Amino acid sequence: MVSPWAERFDNSEGGSNGAPKFPMPNAYSFLLKYGHLANNKQVLDHVELTLDKMAFGGIYDQMGGGFSRYSVDKSWKAPHFEKMLYDNGQLVSLYADAYLKFKKPLYREVVFESLEFIERELTAENGAFYSALDADSEGEEGKFYVWNETELKLFIREDFDIFMDYYNVNSKGLWEHGNYILLRKKTKKEIAKKYRISTAALESKIVTWKEILMSERDKRIRPGLDDKSLTSWNGLMLKGYVDAYMAFGERKHLQVALKNAKFIAENQMQADGKLWHSYKDGRSTINAYLEDYAIVSSAFISLYEATFDEIWLSRAEQLVNYALEYFYDKNSGMFYFTSKLDPELVARKMEINDNVIPASNSVMANVLYDLGTLLDKGEYKLKAIIMANNVKPDMKKYASGYANYANLMLKEIVPYYEIAIVGKDAHKKALEFNKEYHPNKLILGSTKASNMELLQEKYVQGSTIIYVCENKACQLPTTSIIKALQLIK
Repeated sequence: MVSPWAERFDNSEGGSNGAPKFPMPNAYSFLLKYGHLANNKQVLDHVELTLDKMAFGGIYDQMGGGFSRYSVDKSWKAPHFEKMLYDNGQLVSLYADAYLKFKKPLYREVVFESLEFIERELTAENGAFYSALDADSEGEEGKFYVWNETELKLFIREDFDIFMDYYNVNSKGLWEHGNYILLRKKTKKEIAKKYRISTAALESKIVTWKEILMSERDKRIRPGLDDKSLTSWNGLMLKGYVDAYMAFGERKHLQVALKNAKFIAENQMQADGKLWHSYKDGRSTINAYLEDYAIVSSAFISLYEATFDEIWLSRAEQLVNYALEYFYDKNSGMFYFTSKLDPELVARKMEINDNVIPASNSVMANVLYDLGTLLDKGEYKLKAIIMANNVKPDMKKYASGYANYANLMLKEIVPYYEIAIVGKDAHKKALEFNKEYHPNKLILGSTKASNMELLQEKYVQGSTIIYVCENKACQLPTTSIIKALQLIK
């Protein structure tokens, strides 16, 4: 599947050949996992190149963080300036994982700046996330984000030569009507060396430049805000926050995640596990689609891994059972996109192919597999494997359209570990465990005795013990993170 796909890699600018270029977080998340587990240098180099180029490009808001929807050219320079919640949620997850793999400070920067953007511009008081920012302001695309040289010279009074070089206020960054899209071509180290200053001195200048230009930008007329909250997109952003917390241990990220999860549980979820799809002005509307159930359950499973609070697993299971009741087709083993309670417009469709957002069926297949593992429910895992086998014949032809099913297959092909951490320091040890990139694992745990099948009789008072298990068969327990990590290499 990967070999024919690799023939379409753009190995000079990243992404796939040609233009326009869309960030495809789900596809790159798979390639990162596959490259790591198969030890495939070609794939890993391509992933790293793509993430570097996107973070340096105009598609990334160099001042305010966050990604635009796509780039109209092949070098990630000129974006379609619309900023979507669903892109940023998934890209935060991808860059957080990539940081664990490649340890690049650039990736940490992208995660933290993107989350600052979400909090500043796409978060409601109640913890819900808004959907999008328009590309236009004052009827002109990108007007809010671009700069002309006269303005820049007026605002950046010191070190303008370094600023120009760093952000390409030159032919590379020139866009239209004499405006520049700020973007990067050189690393901080290269720029610092050229101007004979330390990297730390350059970083301090960058912070100042961003503060100046962000305060000037705030005086402009803002792009329009789409202030409805879609449940599935909120799930993607919630998972982004959880993944950031798991990678960097920043408590604030977990707090935002919990507040959003509480919003979903209290406003969008009903007593029987039924969801609403949309929320705006205090009203929940539209019977939810499969993507809402799949993506929110996936986020709740991740939230369980970050908190060990079993309420999130039970909520995920409630959503899955509701989806099995109202969306599942026993004949095909797949799920319909709409509930059987919805009026049939023409025919009920199934969403099979992954796109910029993974297909609701592929997300649900991974959810069934992970929930089946954590709750020791073989029937869930069996359904997941049937779903993967259903699409297997088509995967070679259109790899990126099946990347998330391939994520599921990796769980069967390589050992998929259950890491049980039990004892008073369980949370601390979980974060330590997560300092390395190991995509083939689920973390579960408790600070006290638990009735969960995989945690029973594992609690020993006064110590924190790590169990590395595969299909419920556990190796000798250890209190050492180093020893535990050696067991999953």
